[in-house]
Amino acid sequence: MKSNFKLLAFIAFFGILLNSCSSDDDNGSSSVDAPEITGFEYGEGSAHSTEQVAYKGSDIHLEAEIYAESVVSSITLSIHAHDLPLAEGEVEWDFFQEYTGSNYQVINPTFHEHVDVPTDIPAGEYHIELVVIDELGNSTEIEGHLEILDYITLSEFGVSETAVRGDDFHAEFMINALNGIHEITVDVHGHDLPLGEGDVEWDQEYVFSEGYHDLTEVEFHEHIDVPATAPVGEYHVTFTVEDEDGNTTSYETHIDITAS
Repeated sequence: MKSNFKLLAFIAFFGILLNSCSSDDDNGSSSVDAPEITGFEYGEGSAHSTEQVAYKGSDIHLEAEIYAESVVSSITLSIHAHDLPLAEGEVEWDFFQEYTGSNYQVINPTFHEHVDVPTDIPAGEYHIELVVIDELGNSTEIEGHLEILDYITLSEFGVSETAVRGDDFHAEFMINALNGIHEITVDVHGHDLPLGEGDVEWDQEYVFSEGYHDLTEVEFHEHIDVPATAPVGEYHVTFTVEDEDGNTTSYETHIDITAS
């Protein structure tokens, strides 16, 4: 009797042990954590910068390590601003891209992309967000802010509104050029102005580099001669600053040329 009792007790204990192990296995297999995003970095693309700054007309470098217990289904990236004022010719930039390539639909992928920054968007602070979803529907996200800047910034303009032919007109403004100034051009031309006796069409481009070349911050201050033979009327004036990498920024205005 004692032997039978010991045998039954052993069998019961062994059954409980098996059931416990089975329950543990079931719980473990059904519990998969959401993906984790680490080392999220972004910045100027050409330098693979991590300073969270990019430039219009350039690109943004983005990189992150993703730890996922289940295969990743998709990675989405969004970049947008909030109520940045639009200058003439500028448009809002609302970037959204879903990445589902085979290099990302794996366990523990590394996210690495370059995104082009348009030239016609407003400079300022942009919100950036990265979302990772695995094949079980688990998701996680990480966000931050990116400052988008102009390579060249022009400000504090002072340009003559009128000038007398045979005299000159005055122009001044501040220039900030990240890569240094290559040259500054001033283009002056009229549109279908009538030619009086002795008048000669005034359509000319002036190039300035001495005193400006290679500087990153300087005041442009020049007096530009108006030919005595220029027809009177309204002229279109365009100031263009080119940096050492070939980036350009322009400012346009009008000036009235009078006979006296």
